[in-house]
Amino acid sequence: MILLEAILAGTFIGSVLGFVGAGGAMVSVPILLYIFHFTNEQATIAALVIVGLAAASGVLPKFKRKEVLVREAVSIWGIGLLTTIPLTAVASHINVKLLHTGFSLVLIVAGASMLRGPITANPERRMPLPILILVSLIIGTLTGLFGIGGGFLAIPILVLFYNSPQSKAAGTSLLIIAMNCTTSFLERYKSWHLVDWKTPITIAIVAIVISRIASLQSGKVNAKLLKISFAYLLFALSVFTLVKTYFIH
Repeated sequence: MILLEAILAGTFIGSVLGFVGAGGAMVSVPILLYIFHFTNEQATIAALVIVGLAAASGVLPKFKRKEVLVREAVSIWGIGLLTTIPLTAVASHINVKLLHTGFSLVLIVAGASMLRGPITANPERRMPLPILILVSLIIGTLTGLFGIGGGFLAIPILVLFYNSPQSKAAGTSLLIIAMNCTTSFLERYKSWHLVDWKTPITIAIVAIVISRIASLQSGKVNAKLLKISFAYLLFALSVFTLVKTYFIH
């Protein structure tokens, strides 16, 4: 039964990654918490592996098509380390209710970002450097505290600050997510033994396969409808997380 649940979870996460292009961790963490009954720390560590492997798999074909801006990815990742590393170290000591509340707020922000119109680069106006630094630090914070790669923030930064085409922004975002997840996962090495790895690895393998298939089919579906549907899914997950945290034990 657990194996079947893991396969179904991997299928769902892979579909989200393949069709939407972001949000893998935002659905992985609640699934691990409420379906597989992982603790917050276990769910965060496992989500880093699931999303990190899926992002790494997704970025490989992007490299072949030259749709990855390595220098830009490294700069955003590098700035984000200033928050990723210290917050990863203290995350396990933060009150779980506080973490779940913060995660719920992130889901709302991410959902709202899905409802906005397409972002277009303006070659005559670049995002100020302080804004780039601020958002990079926020991405690092999300990874350190919640195990989220921050793709929904990385793509706008790449488009607006680096004037990257959308396709290259998506590919570069995958590299940022993979590096962020790897950094935070390695930082949590003392807690690796807490996780029963059979379930997360099964989910990750299925997610990788399904995300590849979904990515190939994504051009045949209504992208706007997908984003709207995913946005409302994130809103629902946010409400459920808050209710579960404060009213259902």
